[in-house]
Amino acid sequence: DKLKNLLELLPEHDLPEDLKSKHCKRCVVVGSGGILHGSELGHLLNQFDIVIRLNDAPVQGYTDHVGNKTTIRMTYPEGAPLAEHEYPPASLFVAVLFKSVDFNWLEAMVKNETL
Repeated sequence: DKLKNLLELLPEHDLPEDLKSKHCKRCVVVGSGGILHGSELGHLLNQFDIVIRLNDAPVQGYTDHVGNKTTIRMTYPEGAPLAEHEYPPASLFVAVLFKSVDFNWLEAMVKNETL
């Protein structure tokens, strides 16, 4: 019931047109473990059609190693980046909800309430 009520609060949205038109020929998932630090693979990662970043893996200050392209950022609410510059306007933010507190967080965000 809680999920049903929450879904009724959300506006219906589809994927952004530029993302729907991509055919995802080459995709890469960039985690937040720091394994790319020192790799200088940023230029290679930027060449992928879709770059999916997980959690709050920082980009700024590490672009030589992790690139600067972000198509999709996926995270749990508590792992969402706090800095506004980590949400490029051309990227899609995906909140991964699975705990009841995650649904409470989303409801508070939609209603502009304090949690």
